[in-house]
Amino acid sequence: MGFLNSLDYTIIVVYFCILIGIGLYLRKRASESMEDYFLGGRKLPWWALGASGMAAWLDITGTMIITSFLFMLGPRGLFIEFRGGAVLVLAVILLWGGKWHRRSGCMTNAEWMLYRFGNGFGGRFAQILSVIATIFFTIGALGYMVKGVGLFLAMFLPYSPTTCSVIMVSVATVYTLMSGFYGVVFTDIFQSGIILSCCIAAVSMAVAKLGGGVNLSEIAYEVTGNEQWTSSLCHWKTTMPAGYEAYSNLTLFAIFYLFRNVFAGMGSGGEPIYFAARSDRECGTLSFLRGTLITFRWPMMISFAILGLFMVKEIFPDQKVLVESAVLIKNHFPDINQSQWEAALSSIISQPDRVSDLAVELKGILGESWQQKVQLLSYHGNINPERILPAVIQNCMPAGLRGMILVALIAASMSTFDSMLNGALAYFTRDIYQDYIRPDAGRKELNFVNWAFGFFLVALGVLFGYSAKSINDVWGWLAMGLGGGLIIPLVLRFYWWRFNGVGFALGTLFGLISAILQRAFLPQMNEIFQFLLMIMVSLSGAIIGTFIGKPVKRQVLENFYKTTRPFGLWRNFKAILDPKVAEDMSKEHKNDILAIPFTLGWMITMFLLPMQLIVGSYKAFGITLCIFLICLSGMYFLWYKKLK
Repeated sequence: MGFLNSLDYTIIVVYFCILIGIGLYLRKRASESMEDYFLGGRKLPWWALGASGMAAWLDITGTMIITSFLFMLGPRGLFIEFRGGAVLVLAVILLWGGKWHRRSGCMTNAEWMLYRFGNGFGGRFAQILSVIATIFFTIGALGYMVKGVGLFLAMFLPYSPTTCSVIMVSVATVYTLMSGFYGVVFTDIFQSGIILSCCIAAVSMAVAKLGGGVNLSEIAYEVTGNEQWTSSLCHWKTTMPAGYEAYSNLTLFAIFYLFRNVFAGMGSGGEPIYFAARSDRECGTLSFLRGTLITFRWPMMISFAILGLFMVKEIFPDQKVLVESAVLIKNHFPDINQSQWEAALSSIISQPDRVSDLAVELKGILGESWQQKVQLLSYHGNINPERILPAVIQNCMPAGLRGMILVALIAASMSTFDSMLNGALAYFTRDIYQDYIRPDAGRKELNFVNWAFGFFLVALGVLFGYSAKSINDVWGWLAMGLGGGLIIPLVLRFYWWRFNGVGFALGTLFGLISAILQRAFLPQMNEIFQFLLMIMVSLSGAIIGTFIGKPVKRQVLENFYKTTRPFGLWRNFKAILDPKVAEDMSKEHKNDILAIPFTLGWMITMFLLPMQLIVGSYKAFGITLCIFLICLSGMYFLWYKKLK
């Protein structure tokens, strides 16, 4: 606790006081109706929704995992985070996913199921499975966040990672339940400003560290063993440390993750900010703002990675001591597994008297500052890249700035947490409790249900996070295992007229169960195999369900087609449109599809540019800038200029 002083604590306390004040102020507005609580009454401006969406995609856990890959690979860490951290699904959401969802006039994705499949058995079956799948995904996502928050805060507080995460999520849960979607949006805007200040501070420190003719490539190679650290090229093969060897086939993973994002994006966009948008144009502009603002995340994280290189070089001039220390701890705790590693380290550091013999031996290997060094020790006997971010804040930041950066990252995590929890609660309270259990429930009863179910969800998330081996372990399964099991039905519902509610429900059920079984019995399965297996199982369920269930009623399909106006296998319905509307729709579809490569290129190059500038890859920066400008021009003429 010696590394935090009164100024740091003051900044943190002031932040939480402001947060609580915003929650109390917005509580009355949020409780006026369910639409006010979950969508802000559909009255919020697009720029507020866009800023909120950016903050919702930036959290402590995600920042830690991306920083870890940037620490290991340099700017090329971006290609691994095509998996989800680069949020490339936004390219499809920006072009058509967001506006297609908004046109329904629904409040949640589960309510959207009745709009797409009708109010009969198929629609209701799809609605219930949509809620169940969202709840399971939310539990997994909360577990992922809990794991990261615990690892992060345990570096700053004398408690175990689990205790730290429980404290954090308890505060966030109460705030989210109190203020609803108004609180999500306005707090996210406030927190976006804090995150921006954190980005400026981190970049300034990294640039200052690189001054005076420092050779970053040599330092990076000495610390990580990677000869291509400053490169931005997606090499076919690259050096990876123990525990991350699967990612050495960098290009293979990047291509696969890119495909996965585009495919997933084709069924995405059912977030509250899109249901709450006031027009199709606003769905596009808020997405553009969202993508632009999330760019600030990358220079901040590469800066933390650079500071981490210098820190590790100074603390561990000889990294062989890490292997000796890991062996020593495993000998002392012979039954320890990877999921228990961080809790064991936390106990050793905060309570050395309970393991005095071990503490003496660690001190003999690592020196007087052994407690500081043990925090960076991985289960595999090397540097734990997932701890680079908190270690840099702890060891490299001056007082005051340290508290400010802690607040920024806590704010980022709060933003993600409140958006995620608010969405899951909307599903349960509106689509299950109000529709099936208590249709006549009053506002007070619904608020009580909201609170009770919210705490229940968070408790399950904490349990799941506690059992995970690492952040990367959870994130890989969420994106490729569980995510793969749920993608197929979400995509087919837009592009195939014959797809029905039973097909959606069985496809979702097959994918959900197979992902859970894989996690329980084959947790070491390669991420690519996870994704392909879950897709095949889910597709089988979707096709079986579609042909054993009745087709959706014609009038339901016609209403869906007229209002949503999707492309795909809808030829039989095009004749119901006015010829002028059909012509405009065809032009819109053509432009949206043609804009996809430009939008993806815009996002990828926009993320790369600041990182290349910081690491001093000026030639690569010039090439990337040209590609960026070409992609931006393509977006302007094919997408933005066509917005009505």
